[in-house]
Amino acid sequence: MQLRTWLLCIPGRVLSEQQHSKPKENATYLISMVGLKSANPVDTPLEVNVKYHRDDGDLFPDLLLYRQLVGSLNYLTITRPHISFDVQQASQFMHSPRHLHLTTVLPIIRYLKGSSHRGLFVSIGNSPKLSAYSDADWAGCPDTRRSVTGCCMFLGSSLISWKIKKQARVSESSSESEYRAMSAVCSEIIWLLGLLAELGFPQTEPTSLYADNTSAIQIVANPVFHERTKHIEVDCHSLCDAYDDRIIYLPHVSTQLQIADILTKSVLRPRHQFLVGKLMLVDQPHQFEGACE
Repeated sequence: MQLRTWLLCIPGRVLSEQQHSKPKENATYLISMVGLKSANPVDTPLEVNVKYHRDDGDLFPDLLLYRQLVGSLNYLTITRPHISFDVQQASQFMHSPRHLHLTTVLPIIRYLKGSSHRGLFVSIGNSPKLSAYSDADWAGCPDTRRSVTGCCMFLGSSLISWKIKKQARVSESSSESEYRAMSAVCSEIIWLLGLLAELGFPQTEPTSLYADNTSAIQIVANPVFHERTKHIEVDCHSLCDAYDDRIIYLPHVSTQLQIADILTKSVLRPRHQFLVGKLMLVDQPHQFEGACE
């Protein structure tokens, strides 16, 4: 997971990739590269509940173009976490893209057209309290049936790190996939705690790891449930040790308030806009717009 440590150094600013990117790596160039300057923007990057298989349709002949587009979009996720899941979906087909896979890329670019000045906001009076959200899309990959882990880390109200990754193994239940996601996020929390301590911000209280799956939380908090989880690898149970050592605690968050939801699936426009706001993504005020041209 990449830690956006440079975010901590610029409080009270709206951060956009166009303020520190080369001309060929910003959203404006990408929109013009694919000839979408006159296209209408869309409200969400991808359609909801649409799954793409790796062998769907005919091969896309211009492999280099597809890789350039997806590579540029990957760069934009540095300051645009709300498109990270959609870019991850398109990135799965880099080795052998199909015409249908290009339809996952163009809507993302059209979405960027309508949000070209949007960036992360870092509050000037931010609290040094670390918190995290963990979510998983059970069997989200239609080809491998592996789940997708999504997580985001906040320092106070400011987003400092996020991650979307396909899990290494197939989970037999939604609780198992959520448990694996929580275990992965716990490892990142431990790393961040060490880093924050070195930077002079030691955490004196357990870190909140918000999850919306009550069964997965009970597996961690109640040893009786371990009899039902013998099929889960032992390394995942380090999560239980971190809980027992009060490194983390596991407050339940409702699915409606699960911020990491936007990192594991496509959602409808009202929910997409709600979660974008929770990620502290805002449109730049006028005084910064000149930096985006």
